[in-house]
Amino acid sequence: MNHGENNITVVDEEGNEQLCEVLFTFDSEEFGKSYVLYYPIGADDDEEEIEIHASSFSPSENNEDGELMPIETDEEWDLIEEMLNTFMDEQDEEE
Repeated sequence: MNHGENNITVVDEEGNEQLCEVLFTFDSEEFGKSYVLYYPIGADDDEEEIEIHASSFSPSENNEDGELMPIETDEEWDLIEEMLNTFMDEQDEEE
């Protein structure tokens, strides 16, 4: 996964590259992984709900980002949902 400041390029199942904006990342000691939440750039142009995606990744030795991996367990999804809700609440408070 390549990234600029807050952007990553994600390749979907069909091999299409999609430029995505990173919402936030966090680490989970419980699962021993890092997670990234992101959404496709351009998705927020029209007012419909943006679809937020999440993947896990393991930072490699030299601090370059490793491969994005799908999230496999319900426990991980619960954790991500919780983190997302907290993040969204904090955003609302700032406005």
